[in-house]
Amino acid sequence: MSYLALYRKYRPHTFDDVIGQEHIVRTLKNQIHSGRVAHAYLFCGSRGTGKTSIAKIFARAVNCETPINGSACGSCGACRKVQDGSGINIIEMDAASHNGVDNIREINDEVKYTPAVGKYKVYIIDEVHMLSTGAFNALLKTLEEPPAHVIFILATTDPQKIPVTILSRCQRFDFKRISAKEMEERLATYMQKEGVAVEENALAYIARLADGGMRDALSLLEQSISFYYEETITLDKVLYLVGAVDSSILFDMIYAIIAQDASKVLALCEAINSQGRSIKQFASDLLEHSRNLLVAKTTNGMQGVLDYSSEYIESLQEQAKTISTDELMRYIKNFGQLEYELRSTLSPRIVLEVTLLKLTEVQMDTSPESMLARMHFLEEKLQRLEQEGLKVAPIVQPQVVVSPQKESVPKRLPKAVSADIRELIKKWRAIKEKLPRAAWAIYESCEAGFIEDDIFYVVYKKGMEVGVNTHLDILKKTINEIAGKEVQIRTIAAEDYASKCFDVYGTSPQQSEAVSDIASILRNVESKVNFNIQIKN
Repeated sequence: MSYLALYRKYRPHTFDDVIGQEHIVRTLKNQIHSGRVAHAYLFCGSRGTGKTSIAKIFARAVNCETPINGSACGSCGACRKVQDGSGINIIEMDAASHNGVDNIREINDEVKYTPAVGKYKVYIIDEVHMLSTGAFNALLKTLEEPPAHVIFILATTDPQKIPVTILSRCQRFDFKRISAKEMEERLATYMQKEGVAVEENALAYIARLADGGMRDALSLLEQSISFYYEETITLDKVLYLVGAVDSSILFDMIYAIIAQDASKVLALCEAINSQGRSIKQFASDLLEHSRNLLVAKTTNGMQGVLDYSSEYIESLQEQAKTISTDELMRYIKNFGQLEYELRSTLSPRIVLEVTLLKLTEVQMDTSPESMLARMHFLEEKLQRLEQEGLKVAPIVQPQVVVSPQKESVPKRLPKAVSADIRELIKKWRAIKEKLPRAAWAIYESCEAGFIEDDIFYVVYKKGMEVGVNTHLDILKKTINEIAGKEVQIRTIAAEDYASKCFDVYGTSPQQSEAVSDIASILRNVESKVNFNIQIKN
């Protein structure tokens, strides 16, 4: 006999062999036992959860002459004909390749004839959502009033694509994803029968990676058996085969991000790349790990929610204590976006490193979530200082940073500006467009920052001091021409403008009052932390 793949060899043949679908098995067995068999069923669920297998088991059971506890006996004439392939009462059709009106018309013509053996003709239509609109319409009338000897079982992974007129004529059964624990136990049983040595943690990882699909788990396991023929299959070997990394690297990466250790983050990325691991799989693992941390933090590590070993859950709880819920939500959002971007990028390593550095160096990220994270960081810093016996004194005049024009940097964003100068801020783009080419190249990346005491402040990037001051007279002349009056102009570096706390470069005050308020709060807190720490007496 030719070799059978594991998922075919261990396909369930009775209801007792099915795992993870007790709610469906019990209902179908009771219908057979009581004789209340419906004429149409719809089996919905993700791949590998047992839809087609249960359909075949049910088809054999309804035709069995002497069913045992709702399952086929396997020894009567009808059962033997099904087993040896001579039974023609069970007709399977793949709607993905037979989705036309003519295919359904053939079924409509065949249902008129009674079965040669047994009570029912059972039509199993797999991936039924692939049928065309015309095919659905052709099936509709037969599905509504089929002959008494016909049963339809429609299987699909996408019930949303099935017309409601079809759905309303079927009994719907939703198949659940099989739990990793149940899958692991069943895989261990199969490996004992096969005589293959597999470590328990390797089976646990394969079960989690299958995401509720038994067929996927058996396929991964069979691939591992073939690759490591006559060897003991360990977790490290499975990780190497699928291009994944050990969970310890996931913990190390999150700890490095929490510690804002950019060099450690890049070193871990280099290790993953040099080992030939899949960056896409690593991004997916980071997303799942962040989700597990969030669940462990919000549910206190309930094992019913987290389908992992007690040791792994304890490690999750320990790491979750070091990070806030808001930060975890920020991680999940960024890792989800990373997983999406990796689908089409030609440089996956660069995309991975940029995303991780944005999480590590929070000042690189200008999203609202990063602003909130920076506020929390400063709050925690204040709390630590107070716990260490330090007292935060009232804010006094902070030590200022001198700009290129020897002007003092304002300690806060002013709240009042003159109407004329405010209009100039709105015209800043038009002002830059009127500059000569050389001056335009310098001021193109600058922003109209703020106004104080009728002075117009222009914010420039680090390293542009010389060019900005060289063309300052040309800028003054252009602004005076547009304003029609003499305007005082000063320049200020972006890092000074941000007061070492909130990088508002690129975000002018008129864009958002909320940003200005947050900047004021952060600057206030930063002033307390950096400039006004005194030892308690």
